[in-house]
Amino acid sequence: MPTSAHSTPVTHLATEVATQPDDWARAETIAAEHRAILPQPGERVAVIGCGTSLFMSRAIAALREGAGYGLTDAWPASEVRTGRDYDRYLVICRSGTTTEVVNAMREIPAHIPRTVICSSPGTPVLELGDAILIDEVDEKSVVQTRFATTTLAILRWHLGEDLAPAIAQARAVLAEDPAVALAGVRRAEQISFVGMGFAAALAEEAGLKLRESCQSWTEAYPQTEYRHGPISISTPGRAVWAFGPLVPHFAADVAVTGAHFEHRDIDPMADLVRVHQLCILRAADQGLDPDRPRNLNRSVVLDQ
Repeated sequence: MPTSAHSTPVTHLATEVATQPDDWARAETIAAEHRAILPQPGERVAVIGCGTSLFMSRAIAALREGAGYGLTDAWPASEVRTGRDYDRYLVICRSGTTTEVVNAMREIPAHIPRTVICSSPGTPVLELGDAILIDEVDEKSVVQTRFATTTLAILRWHLGEDLAPAIAQARAVLAEDPAVALAGVRRAEQISFVGMGFAAALAEEAGLKLRESCQSWTEAYPQTEYRHGPISISTPGRAVWAFGPLVPHFAADVAVTGAHFEHRDIDPMADLVRVHQLCILRAADQGLDPDRPRNLNRSVVLDQ
């Protein structure tokens, strides 16, 4: 198998992770082109998805409400509330075929607008809503990276954020030697990811990425909840990785446990790219193929 400049195998995952800064830059144009079908100020919005798309839904909901644009709920597609007074549903589905998502979209009352972001042409979800097709960020790896983060970038641009700093930070992350930059967590027995607001959702996504790609033991919590029980699992040989700003005394509380503390003062989306790099590194260390995770497929299609 070919190797990269940093001597790790070249996988679809590695290739797709590396395009993210450019993908996020293009997301500004995508957001502008589809402004009319994205959530409008004041609308009551439900965002739905499964797996990684659910975590992106939670991130979007936190950002939109935090920016004062209106009530925004995030639901697993299997538990979406169709009886509430929403003005719009926003659906995230990479494959376009996930059974729970297709079923949820069919249950949404016909008079309520629904927007779907997908990267797979010719799939059922595109026929069930106003479509934003971003097939240029579709992935060959089962493990989602650039589709999810580009979807989040589209919504962040739509909310009026300037992602230029996050894009620059992600480029800097990708220029590093991961063996050096991630030395503190490369062989950690266990990693707890934490964050606040939308960073808490990205912490959940970070944990999922490592579980999928290299079968790592990871957990994720809101940063303030870590001290209400989860801190008991931290010990030397394990790690705590915080996304975004730290709450007071958090670093000191982790230090007492003896666990390695990983934190950078960068945009949480750029920090997630560091986790993607760790996935590639740890999978190579263990001889695993991160493009084909154990027991997983690109889409969950259930018997009806």
